[in-house]
Amino acid sequence: MGIARKACWILTAASMMLFASYAAAAEPQKKNPVTRYWMTISTQNTSIPGMPQEEMSGLGGMLLGKIAGIGSKRSLTLQLGSPRKTPEEPEATHDIPPGMNMGKTLPLTVLELEAPARTEEREPADREEIEKPKARMLMYWGCGESVSSGQPKVLDAEKMDMIEFGKAMMGRTGSAQSPPSPRAGGTYAEWPGRISFQGIPQDSTLTGDHFVHGNFTPDIKFSLDEKHDFMAPVELTVLKGDPADSIKFQWKKIPTATGYFAMVIGYNEATGEMIIWSSSEVQEPGYGLMNYLTPADVKRFIKGKVIMGPEVTSCSIPKGIFKEAKGAMLQFIGYGDELNIAY
Repeated sequence: MGIARKACWILTAASMMLFASYAAAAEPQKKNPVTRYWMTISTQNTSIPGMPQEEMSGLGGMLLGKIAGIGSKRSLTLQLGSPRKTPEEPEATHDIPPGMNMGKTLPLTVLELEAPARTEEREPADREEIEKPKARMLMYWGCGESVSSGQPKVLDAEKMDMIEFGKAMMGRTGSAQSPPSPRAGGTYAEWPGRISFQGIPQDSTLTGDHFVHGNFTPDIKFSLDEKHDFMAPVELTVLKGDPADSIKFQWKKIPTATGYFAMVIGYNEATGEMIIWSSSEVQEPGYGLMNYLTPADVKRFIKGKVIMGPEVTSCSIPKGIFKEAKGAMLQFIGYGDELNIAY
């Protein structure tokens, strides 16, 4: 059973957590497939710069939330993958602790493996007829008042090999995640699946005893403590500056965060250039880091000066990077711990 967590900001904020659980037989997986169970938990917080966090929960926040998704929101996904053949009347459910305030149990819905879509065969295109896309990107990095020497890194799709351009734009990524999914010969179930629900209560807590059981899965019992509960949402306490000047932002320290990362994306309509800045001390666009990372990945990237350590609570975007952009989007992530349990 494993748990990994993170928190994000999008000119606003969000907190996310990934929980994975494994119920395994004594034999190695290659000889005897195991049942795997994952919980993916997310706390997202989207706000408007300059509006206090407490106002997000007021009437104004309610009205804005209906229009643009403003405010704090939690989500939960449960995934169960069993090597057992699906019974005629499959049943599985996740008994939850009272503190979740969502009843006694969450029923898992069994989903069937969808047949692969048929694709029509097409004649291979002549390489000389393929026109390269027109895309130009200016890449900046590093917290500070001014732009460091050697920046920006210019990526031009018309002048670069497309594979080279794609790798440079993606940057670093974490270890691959492989949650349960529908597979031939087995049974897959999830929640909420296709059912409709009102969302996770803001005062919901995962702490306490959990029990997953059914007629195609072994019993899976585990408990979660405060360290592995929902992460606190990211909250910016300071966001000041003008696009023509340095922009400083500070955030509340997240008690369970193991590291932080920020990136900003803007667009210059006059030149057609995309502008990207990241908080990394080394060249890094950040696309591949705005997602769940294992603790080992976080430690590796902190050591490589790509991710900020958990003690950091402020950063400045260098002066003038976005002065020609009509707007920019700030994304911020705080990564969390991981818990693994095997039966």
